[in-house]
Amino acid sequence: MSPTDRPYLDKSQPATYKAMVGVTKEVGKASKAAGIDRALSELINIRVSQINGCVACLSVHVPAARRAGVSPLKLDLLPAWRDAEVFTERERACLTVAEALTVPSAGSGTLSGPALDSALADAAQVLNDDELAAAQWTAIAINAFNRISIASGHPPYTANYGE
Repeated sequence: MSPTDRPYLDKSQPATYKAMVGVTKEVGKASKAAGIDRALSELINIRVSQINGCVACLSVHVPAARRAGVSPLKLDLLPAWRDAEVFTERERACLTVAEALTVPSAGSGTLSGPALDSALADAAQVLNDDELAAAQWTAIAINAFNRISIASGHPPYTANYGE
């Protein structure tokens, strides 16, 4: 079934989608309370969406990151963040969490085990418990929305680009 033939999950089950939007709003509130600002949340959203290949979510979150003050340099270098010295220690810790909760452990097909434990332990060296939980919830929420948009075949949101 091609992406254009798939039912939009947000349209076919609007109450379920609305509940997911509610989860995302709560994640945003909790992140803000924990000290994870909008710019950092958007870096997490973008990195997860890059890994998952979600064009719809990228077309929403890249412009949102720009509006939140993320520099064009960071946006351009995000796929190679490990090698780019422009990212702060906190950003690196959050991006470590984002990737750990997005990329399955090699060969396991799961998001568990020593690789996840190690990534979260590394991030915990920089982030306090509330920040670590907020980063995890942000990654979990955007992973869910990536799956919804990919399964639905959502196109890019071109309104953010004046199209």
